[in-house]
Amino acid sequence: MSEDRSTQERPRSWWARFTQSLRGNVEDQDSLLDLIREAGERQVIDAEAARMVDGIFRMGELTVRDVMIPRAQMEVIEMDMPLPEIIARVSEVGHSRFPVVGEDRDDVRGILLAKDLLQACRSGMSLPRLGELLRPATFIPESKHLDHLLYEFRTGRHHMAVVVDEYGGVAGLITIEDVLEIIVGEIEDEYDIDEDVMIASREDGDFLVNALIPLEDFNEHFVAHLADEHADTLGGWVATRLGHVPRVGEVIEEGNLRLEVLRADRRRVQIVRVSPPRSAALPESPDQDSA
Repeated sequence: MSEDRSTQERPRSWWARFTQSLRGNVEDQDSLLDLIREAGERQVIDAEAARMVDGIFRMGELTVRDVMIPRAQMEVIEMDMPLPEIIARVSEVGHSRFPVVGEDRDDVRGILLAKDLLQACRSGMSLPRLGELLRPATFIPESKHLDHLLYEFRTGRHHMAVVVDEYGGVAGLITIEDVLEIIVGEIEDEYDIDEDVMIASREDGDFLVNALIPLEDFNEHFVAHLADEHADTLGGWVATRLGHVPRVGEVIEEGNLRLEVLRADRRRVQIVRVSPPRSAALPESPDQDSA
């Protein structure tokens, strides 16, 4: 009986300390965070909720510079691109918004929404000029804190901002998703696979491949001969072959395989779609969906 009473008193003890902290008895932010983490560990609140609260506090410490997409990795549309090429580019990359630039990346003319382009193409009328589809771009300094930026995103009802440095040049790009991922973690899409899965087959015959797969294992599964003295993994091989940090949508044709970068961040490629020749079926591997 006494043991049950002790167990019941633990949450109350924590709750008493937490409510006292809200009345001004907490010494600093770290103390409050310690209480929240303790609540997650004791399952007084959901562990995921505790982690999200931790992310909310981090937003006040992080700046746009910490999470933005660097200038060199921005996916942009050039102002003088023919509309058919723009349509192909938007379809290939799969993003919902694109900065449109003039002479260079410092000359941002506006933001193109994929849905605006789609609606224009479906209207049945002659295709408009690109300039007619652009929405105003929002410019923010790279020193802005993320909590302030999230407020501006929410009140301004826009989801993308162009980041500028102290000299007025374009330093990068940030979206509302980049900010929210600080709180909720990385937002997955239909191309995500478990971290411990190296190769996952798709119904269309293609394969999603974890870029961390050793080249030796990749070659064995796909009967390929990828080799590079400076790379041990598929992701490293792709980066070396392209000569830069891979960008989403980039494609490499190697032998009878087609490799397309499906996911990549500012540092490395994460997931590659591999399309084998349709006439040759690859053998099923017993550990195909495991590390």
